[in-house]
Amino acid sequence: MEFSYKGLWKILIDRDMNKHELQELVNLSPTTIAKMGKGKPISLVVLARIAKALDCDIGDIVSTIEDDFEEGKDA
Repeated sequence: MEFSYKGLWKILIDRDMNKHELQELVNLSPTTIAKMGKGKPISLVVLARIAKALDCDIGDIVSTIEDDFEEGKDA
């Protein structure tokens, strides 16, 4: 399963912020920013900190992407 952070990137665009500004605001490591850029999972605690800093819900910043292989796993 992969994750999409398109919601977060859209919020940043709407607020005229870049990833570096988010990193400083929430005190994120460059590794965390890189993971999000690659659709990799990050800690729920970190997601909560981002959501709080941006005054939004976690669901506004991340969603899951089911890949075709996992969808057919039950068969």
